[in-house]
Amino acid sequence: MADHDLRPETLAAHALGGIDGATGAIIPPIHPSTTYERDADLGYGRGRCYSRADNPTYDAAADTLTALEGGAQTLLFASGMAAATAVFQALEPGDHVVVSKVMYWALRAWLRGFATRWGLEVEAVDTSCLDAVRSALRPGRTRLVWVESPANPLWVISDIAALAELAHGAGAKLAVDSTIASPVLTRPLALGADIVMHSATKYLNGHSDVVAGTLTTAARDEFWARIKAVQVQIGGVLGPFEAWLLQRGLRTLFARVRWQCASAQDLAQRLSEHTGVAEVLYPGLPGFAGHEVARRQMSGGFGGMLSIRVAGGEAAAIAVAAATGVWKRATSLGGVESLVEHRASMEGAESPVPGDLLRLSVGLEAVEDLFADLDQALRR
Repeated sequence: MADHDLRPETLAAHALGGIDGATGAIIPPIHPSTTYERDADLGYGRGRCYSRADNPTYDAAADTLTALEGGAQTLLFASGMAAATAVFQALEPGDHVVVSKVMYWALRAWLRGFATRWGLEVEAVDTSCLDAVRSALRPGRTRLVWVESPANPLWVISDIAALAELAHGAGAKLAVDSTIASPVLTRPLALGADIVMHSATKYLNGHSDVVAGTLTTAARDEFWARIKAVQVQIGGVLGPFEAWLLQRGLRTLFARVRWQCASAQDLAQRLSEHTGVAEVLYPGLPGFAGHEVARRQMSGGFGGMLSIRVAGGEAAAIAVAAATGVWKRATSLGGVESLVEHRASMEGAESPVPGDLLRLSVGLEAVEDLFADLDQALRR
């Protein structure tokens, strides 16, 4: 069967099905070389020059993700932040950008501390409110709309298809941070987005042993060429070993995410009835504000992330996190192990996250063990 006849689960599991031509190995080899031999006429007839721009090990992960996202090309970066900031660095001084008010805290801090000093005009709005986005857009001046959906750690849902229409009507690109959804649940390019970004440290790799980021484009246009130039010239590229580990993680992506979604849904429902929990934030709950939009643009589940607001306030939330055993107190998300984090103390004084909130990243443990651990901590 041709690749285009295969389902995404199969493409991911096979890493597009490539077999090493030299050895017949079904697992792609690692190419650690930083440089490549030139031809006698000083050309590069074999297509490789230097690993800051290109390396054969990158191809398996990049090509697999391009196929899963339905895009034209994928670039691998040394971190999610390197990937995200490359998009903004490809803009011109004076450009106006609209971003999600609820977003990954480190990118919010970078936009405030660096992007504005470089001449970008950054406007943060509630991107789940189309009227707010419509009012913020400045046709001819707004060059980029950056949306995170679901948005960490309140899991705000934004309507990607509607935002694409608004952005394009104003002459802007739409970029979507789809780290939480992954291509298992949402394909932003199919909904009209121009670029999709992942902190590949999270679900794409899935084993808490790689820091990486990715960008996938719908079209290899002039703006994409500028992003690639930023990547190569500034040098925020992934190493060959990390790229190989990322490709390994992609092979189990669908199995991991679907298990995590099912466990998160179960936990959200149980915790919503717990006397120690004031509120559960999870797109899969019918009462959640963005549930209907999430149901429309997320397929197969609502993600492996949820947050709880602990009855008793901030001190109680910190005490609950301290009392867990199966849940590990650590930052990051999307790995095979379940993590709990008090986000307000992590993000600092300017965080929009309430002090009573705990962010939960659901791993691959038995859901009964995960609930029992939270239950005993909440009852203390």
